[in-house]
Amino acid sequence: MWRETLILTKRSLLVTLRNPFSFIPNLIISVFFLLVYTSGLSGISSLPQFGGVDYLNFILPVSIVSGAVGGAGGAGQALVKDIESGYFARLLLTPVSRTSIVLGPMLAGMLQLFVQTLLIFGMGFLLGLSIPAGISGFFLTIVLALGFGLAFAGYSVGVALKTRNAQAAQAGTLLFFPLIFLSTTFVPKELI
Repeated sequence: MWRETLILTKRSLLVTLRNPFSFIPNLIISVFFLLVYTSGLSGISSLPQFGGVDYLNFILPVSIVSGAVGGAGGAGQALVKDIESGYFARLLLTPVSRTSIVLGPMLAGMLQLFVQTLLIFGMGFLLGLSIPAGISGFFLTIVLALGFGLAFAGYSVGVALKTRNAQAAQAGTLLFFPLIFLSTTFVPKELI
């Protein structure tokens, strides 16, 4: 099963790389969150209620989670494209594990988020990011990002399999964006 999953993951990654406009907008939105909110709200980090935390450290997870939410729709869309083209039906006729057929696009979405997270961290380091927890905090953030990426991709794939509609798979993940804006991700609760 793992060999089949690896092959289908590689296929999904190649399909994504052939169409870079499927992931570039998501990366731009994540970097937008990082740049705009850091420049616009970083002054609040000097307030005593903020606890002396650098605002860049506070906003970086928002940028990563928004990337996970936005990138997850790609996994569902890829599966719907396979369904619409008939490739999915042909895969079902082969002895390939059903789990591999679904897990391949999900892992590809997770790996896409991994690269995106590294690029976001790179941008953060260019802006002066320092990680108080050190290298272990960096790796923990990467592991959490991979988990979020896999979870959101699984949600998107579930919507895709249920609706068999690419727009529904993408729109399903858009439900999470209002939750990001309605939470305390941009400013601590005490300062709202």
